[in-house]
Amino acid sequence: MKGYRKYFVNKLLWLLVTTFFAFILNFILPRLMPGDPVAAITARIAQGMSNSTGMKEFYQQYADLFGTNKPILEQFFLYIKNVVHGNFGTSFSQYPRPVLDIIKSSVVWTVCLQFPAIIFGWIIGNTLGALAAYTKKGFDKVLMPISIFVSNIPAFGMAVILLVIFGVNLKWFPTSGGYGFDLIPTLSWRFIWSVIVHYQLPFWSIVATAIGGQAIGMRSMSIYELNADYVKYSRFMGIKDRKIVGYVFRNAMLPQVTGLALSVGTMVGGALVAEIIFSYPGLGYTLLNGIMGQDYPLISAVTLIITMMVLLANFIIEIVYGLIDPRIKAAQSD
Repeated sequence: MKGYRKYFVNKLLWLLVTTFFAFILNFILPRLMPGDPVAAITARIAQGMSNSTGMKEFYQQYADLFGTNKPILEQFFLYIKNVVHGNFGTSFSQYPRPVLDIIKSSVVWTVCLQFPAIIFGWIIGNTLGALAAYTKKGFDKVLMPISIFVSNIPAFGMAVILLVIFGVNLKWFPTSGGYGFDLIPTLSWRFIWSVIVHYQLPFWSIVATAIGGQAIGMRSMSIYELNADYVKYSRFMGIKDRKIVGYVFRNAMLPQVTGLALSVGTMVGGALVAEIIFSYPGLGYTLLNGIMGQDYPLISAVTLIITMMVLLANFIIEIVYGLIDPRIKAAQSD
């Protein structure tokens, strides 16, 4: 347990350090965008006004409200203080709506779409890779070319392909939104069915992107393990093949768990692209609207939440990996 405790503390420290730098980047990067969002708000509110003094007063009022006229360092510490208290400020583009309200309405959609799709794609990909390595012959010859082809299709490409085939041509599924535009969110069967139908295309576009790479990785690791000396020795000793295969695929799975941790970040990025293409009401679509409206608080909040989701997912997977791989405990104890 001492070795694992050291491993856990090390990973926790890296999580805290990475989170600190994430705060800095999430604050600085949106402010490097060209344009003045306060001027845009002033122009919308003061539309039709010819009095320049009145427009200047409007501008000053909103600059004070959003703090854009304060020194950048003061803005940063104010941002940290507000985030710690769960206050992401007021949206520029949807003023006077608080950013937290916008995030609450979109983060549930993203979590319910992305992580089931990522995990489901990981499970299917590893299962297919293991079967390809074990059965070989025809199944492997068919699976490998398909997996290589699918793994090289970018997330937005897969989303567009499914959109065109199943949404535009076959008209099996709707092409945009999280539910019917004529519906109000309720617990009625009609609304739930609409959510399920709208869920299909973005979900399967993420799953399809994840399957190919996982299948290739698992196949390679399984072939390596199946040809290892301990497998040959076990078969020579007369141990049943079913028992040997259980150990083989368990050992082959360990690098795939690490691969899942490393690929969560890119998968989440691809899932956000899928949300934008399908106009799915998650964080990706919210982020696009924030960028289009030069909404600093909304952009900072969305990117920070996405970053924290990726960091926490990686942290949890690394902790689980440390529990299932005894070599980590042994290495930390040395």
